[in-house]
Amino acid sequence: MFGNFFKTFFLLTLMACLFLFVGYLIGGEGGLIIAFLFSLIFNFFTYFFSHKIVLMSYNAKPLSEAEAPRLHAILAELSQAAQIPKPPLYLVNNPSPNAFATGRNPKNAVVCVTSGLTEILNEDEIKGVLGHELGHIKNRDILLATIVASFASAIMFLANMAKWAAFFGGGSRDDERGGNAVGLVALLVTAILAPIAAVLIQAAISRQREYQADATGANLAGTPIGLANALKKLSYASKRIPLEASPATSHLFIVKPFSGQAIFNLFSTHPPIEKRIERLVGRYE
Repeated sequence: MFGNFFKTFFLLTLMACLFLFVGYLIGGEGGLIIAFLFSLIFNFFTYFFSHKIVLMSYNAKPLSEAEAPRLHAILAELSQAAQIPKPPLYLVNNPSPNAFATGRNPKNAVVCVTSGLTEILNEDEIKGVLGHELGHIKNRDILLATIVASFASAIMFLANMAKWAAFFGGGSRDDERGGNAVGLVALLVTAILAPIAAVLIQAAISRQREYQADATGANLAGTPIGLANALKKLSYASKRIPLEASPATSHLFIVKPFSGQAIFNLFSTHPPIEKRIERLVGRYE
């Protein structure tokens, strides 16, 4: 828990520093002040409202008990086993089967599933998936994961700012010793490296948390078999019917929502499904 708190604080601080750095490169001291104010506002909304932004971005709607009584019953049972409040259940009307959890703590968390998930999984497999998502909530991964999503979006925004600033002359600072040229180079480097940094941060944080959520979910369900079978089905189906997910939020889902393969495993936000299943089953043998 403390580790995730430290990572969250670090990411928010790093986000603010990036805004200040790019703001100074683009507009000098004036740009620094504007970037400082913008970073305060951005961090405030990231902490308190980023989960709502994620739900809105996928047009997720609340799923009532009357609409899905069995899903709610399973979620209530698993939440009791995890000793956390039962989170609200949301639905994304999409045939690509997937699920994610978001929110800043167990009291403000939500679990979201796609319509395609309930169409291809049996009850034991759904129990494994919901257990996995509750694992993220119980382990307090959700705030960190949601902030990483916002952080990745912010980095992409900063990279575009840097690119256009470099295109239009590299900022307002200039002096006789070539300060403008230095600023131009710095902006170009920022525009190139920032998106790579975003992907690496997503990957480094997300992969280990997926393994931990798998283990917690299997413990809550009482067996790893349902989750292991669900991962196989979801992995295959997501390649056949990819979900149009933003790269900035792709790490939130239980399996990678689109079929594109990373050039190196270093850039993948999800561990290989085979490795996840191997670890799951291995813990119970």
